[in-house]
Amino acid sequence: MKKVFALLLTLTLCVGLLSACGSKTETPASSGEGETSSAATGSVYYLNFKPEQDEAWQNLAKTYTEETGVPVTVVTAASGTYEQTLMSEIAKSTPPTLFQVNGPVGLANWKDYCYDLSDSDVYGQLTSDGFALKDGDAVAGIAYVVESYGIIANKTLLAQAGWDVADIDSFEDLKACAEDITARKAELGFAAFSSAGMDGSSDWRFKTHLANLPIYFEYQADGIGTTDAIKGTYLDNYKAIWDLYINNSTCDPAALSGKTGDDSRNEFLAGEAAFFQNGSWEYGNLVGEGKFTDDDLVMIPIYIGVGDEANQGLCTGTENYWCVNNSAKEEDIQATLDFMNWCVTSETGTKAMANDMGFVIPFKAAQESPNLFVKQDAAYTAEGKVPVSWNFPTMPSENWKNELGTALTAYAAGTGTWDGVVSAFVDGWASEYAALNG
Repeated sequence: MKKVFALLLTLTLCVGLLSACGSKTETPASSGEGETSSAATGSVYYLNFKPEQDEAWQNLAKTYTEETGVPVTVVTAASGTYEQTLMSEIAKSTPPTLFQVNGPVGLANWKDYCYDLSDSDVYGQLTSDGFALKDGDAVAGIAYVVESYGIIANKTLLAQAGWDVADIDSFEDLKACAEDITARKAELGFAAFSSAGMDGSSDWRFKTHLANLPIYFEYQADGIGTTDAIKGTYLDNYKAIWDLYINNSTCDPAALSGKTGDDSRNEFLAGEAAFFQNGSWEYGNLVGEGKFTDDDLVMIPIYIGVGDEANQGLCTGTENYWCVNNSAKEEDIQATLDFMNWCVTSETGTKAMANDMGFVIPFKAAQESPNLFVKQDAAYTAEGKVPVSWNFPTMPSENWKNELGTALTAYAAGTGTWDGVVSAFVDGWASEYAALNG
């Protein structure tokens, strides 16, 4: 279906943009580091994937326009709607010139729209070719941020409950701590976990990020990096951590379908829960005036009872790859390439990405991020702990994630069974992969 849609979009674009459709035979003029080309008379339209960084991107775009005169528009898709938004926007007469895909699976849907970045300045700024997303010899996308996620803990609340994060380095430790807090919830005045919201602004934390753990360990055990048919070897462990979250939470499991990402964060901010699953991107929302200080917080790995847990690190990787729309006007492509390069080479751009967005960017001119969770990830690695790689970009489709999310929600509410979750995970993976790659 997606292939048919992509073909229709391509035909539509070819009719409306005859001169722009097809492969590019010329590479726009290069510009120096932190500078824009005098030939860049076009404009930039960036379809941003990250709602939590919307304000920072708007500010950076405004600054760039003030410095260069080049118009930069940033539109941010609502959480969980990026693919649908991109499908809608790419067909318009003024489509995004800069968009993103989440890795090889996402690239398969959008590679026909990806400008080859092989000769671009921004590609030359990468610290490793491993951060390039390739389609054959062509560089179709470039990773612009490396992030980590895990379980964020309120050290002050844990201390009140008589626990220290140093005591938690396995699933059994985490379970003992969470269940102890639950047993004394009335006395302590807080829960173990903030709500595992399963509305569209929050469910990605569990149908994607949490689901990465059983996928990662299966791939490790089988010595693979992708598969057309997941076996579900570690789904009992997935069930164990999901049960721990929903049964030791601020709310009844049946209420999770209506809980949002904001609900979960606000419960944690209000001191209603000691644990909150999220990532380094959440740092800016948790610290500042009237919020936490760095001394209050720590991020620990998500333990599910598999592997050498004492030496397990955070889940660290990327699913954020910039792609330039090859059907945009030539001058807009150049303007976009210049903007990208400025973001990752100029002092203004790199400081904004480090300080305002909390990003670790894989480029030579990167500024050190003040983000506590970024620093903790580096400390874990320095101690010899092994990061859990991001394997969820190999999930077969958004529909697979959505079906898994529905099954998890039904299981939590008591209207579905764990067998339904297993079926969505294993059978759904095989059928989605076959449908999209047959």
